[in-house]
Amino acid sequence: MEKRNDNDYIHEEDYEKVILIAVEKENENAEENLEELEELALTAKAITLDKIIQKRENVHPASYIGKGKIEEVKQKIYELNATGVICDDELSPAQMRNLEKALDCKVMDRTMVILDIFAQRASSKEGKIQVELAQLRYRLSRLAGSGEYLSRLGGGIGTRGPGEKKLETDRRHIRNRIGQLKKELQELESHRELVRARRKKVGIPLVSIVGYTNAGKSTLLNALSGADVLIEDKLFATLDPTTRKVKLPGGSEILLTDTVGFIRKLPHHLIEAFKSTLEETQYGDILLHVVDSTAKNIEKKMETVYETLAKLKVLGKPVITLYNKCDKLTTGLLPIDPKAEKTIKISAKNKEGLDELLQAIEEILKAGRKEIKALIPYSDIGILQLIRGEGERLIEEYRPEGIYIKANVNQRIYNKLEKYLIISN
Repeated sequence: MEKRNDNDYIHEEDYEKVILIAVEKENENAEENLEELEELALTAKAITLDKIIQKRENVHPASYIGKGKIEEVKQKIYELNATGVICDDELSPAQMRNLEKALDCKVMDRTMVILDIFAQRASSKEGKIQVELAQLRYRLSRLAGSGEYLSRLGGGIGTRGPGEKKLETDRRHIRNRIGQLKKELQELESHRELVRARRKKVGIPLVSIVGYTNAGKSTLLNALSGADVLIEDKLFATLDPTTRKVKLPGGSEILLTDTVGFIRKLPHHLIEAFKSTLEETQYGDILLHVVDSTAKNIEKKMETVYETLAKLKVLGKPVITLYNKCDKLTTGLLPIDPKAEKTIKISAKNKEGLDELLQAIEEILKAGRKEIKALIPYSDIGILQLIRGEGERLIEEYRPEGIYIKANVNQRIYNKLEKYLIISN
């Protein structure tokens, strides 16, 4: 039994034993890529015995790696008694079949591992449907001529979720199941649209938390809102979006939402299946980009986040970049983020820098508001509740003729107050 951290023990008999393989192309650091793949594999219940890298201009079209490297991997499998190999890229059906035949063991790719982790982590109905849909689409593209490969998968990575139903052996059955899942997902999306419409009607600003997986997004949500979202030092610890109310220093409220973390080479099957969940970021007024300031290769991880946001067509919104885990930072050097309106060092765990963050959110929201003075009659006191919830009250006085208010408000409230606006007090 191996100890992973203070509260996490690994029972090796429950884990697969794997060798990681990567092709290092120009301007890539395969060693760092395999470190991340090792963490992914561990989360998917596989222990890494060795890592093998081949430098090539491009992956081998038929077998991912060349014949000589295949022999080296085969020898390592025998020496270390490995149960399988994991490749750092998504393999084509032909590459997977040829490698499986040449190595005579289970062959997995990065996409399969990530899908497996999502199958473990999904807890809500929508999350489970999205994961199964992504898995089935992935398997459907690999059915042709893969009977022997699929029959030899056995247990472990890549067999959780829909694999237990043996859908992969019947293309028509899989397509029918995909159609059924898409219909169920559409029904859930309709409900989500109603929630969004109600939220828009209420007018409370929405702030979306984004970032690389395991950067501390859920910890930040918990620290700001008192939520009880699961926190683990693992990749993709939480999948389902969580939204909570948070009060700003001026008294107005925002909705803070957290969703699945991004990762390098996020499978397109997942982006497509989780599109409705990830689209929550499209409706955000501000994006909080959480960065693990202690992580290796910070610039590339930040670049991955922005590339994913570009795919989701949500760039162009105000961004506040948060360099999290600053309490563990050994150097003061951090990358500049030219896409951010503001950068702040925080420790979500120790609640450091959060006051500055809330003030920054308030300042950005205030920039889109108008300062008004109004005298609201007691017969229309409901408007006052809107100002308290969405605006920033500066002065509130109860007078015989009505309630005098000075506040910063958005355009929607301004329109409602227009008939009560006054030029001077």
